[in-house]
Amino acid sequence: MNLPAIFVPTGAWNMRAGISPQQVLEAARQAEAAGIDGLFAGDHVTFYGFGNDGLINLAAVAAVTERIQLFTSVYLLALRHPTPVALQCAMVDQLSLGRLIFGVGIGGEDANEWWACGIDPKTRARRTDESLQILRSLWTQDETTFEGKYFQLNKVRMQPKPFRDEGVPIYIGGRSDAALRRAARFGDAWVGIWVSARRMREAREKIDQWAPRQGRDPARIGLGLQLWHAVDDGSGQARDRLARRMEGFYQIPYERFERYSPAGTPEQIAEFLAPYLEAGCTHLNLLAVQGSPEETVQAALAVREALAKVVGA
Repeated sequence: MNLPAIFVPTGAWNMRAGISPQQVLEAARQAEAAGIDGLFAGDHVTFYGFGNDGLINLAAVAAVTERIQLFTSVYLLALRHPTPVALQCAMVDQLSLGRLIFGVGIGGEDANEWWACGIDPKTRARRTDESLQILRSLWTQDETTFEGKYFQLNKVRMQPKPFRDEGVPIYIGGRSDAALRRAARFGDAWVGIWVSARRMREAREKIDQWAPRQGRDPARIGLGLQLWHAVDDGSGQARDRLARRMEGFYQIPYERFERYSPAGTPEQIAEFLAPYLEAGCTHLNLLAVQGSPEETVQAALAVREALAKVVGA
């Protein structure tokens, strides 16, 4: 096993809720200075009334950092038209000198979010697939023509293009076989959430099976995990903190998530994660529910140190 890349959340600013843009940007600088590998930003327009634009978030972070990777995890691409999104990604990738990872998902826990944007949630998978084809073409081709059910482009040219000639890496988030098929067809990696280590092993097997049918090398498609968790000294307060946050955000009882969302000491979190690393996981989004952004970074560093002992790094 190798030590995985460690990503932590950027956090989202909302001055009316007491979180300033300056706090978010300073936390990003601190994460980079601490040696964290990457920052990830969530994306919603109105998820039970709350939103955060992942690309706007990361554009601001890109401007105040130099090394750390920047990851939308995950962006609800089907809520938008792919042509302007392709340009936004290209501009953020240039601003960051090639540090953007475009994570895409179709999360539909709040159907009203989709209707609020004029999108039938039943169409989100097909819209996403069409959009991914359009993005890759706009990033890499001089001219794009596309005829789909939801999107039509006729000889569209776009500049600027991404910093990297091959475009922006695309990571596909999700739990279903449909998400795995999407990763095999379009993705540079698959990112699971609320999945078991057994499911991650199955994901590897299915991507290895399906990618060649798309003319793709499965060895070039990685595996990641986004983990809700909380870290403490073993006092038991972490579980209560995690349960309150997840129930408040998803409006679903924590017990529905508990088997996939651990709480405890860094060593206990590392022990929970070890089977995922054995299954081939190479990057972790550590979504730790802590008291402050600084504590989130320190929790991630503590978990990474514990994982280093597990893998013998």
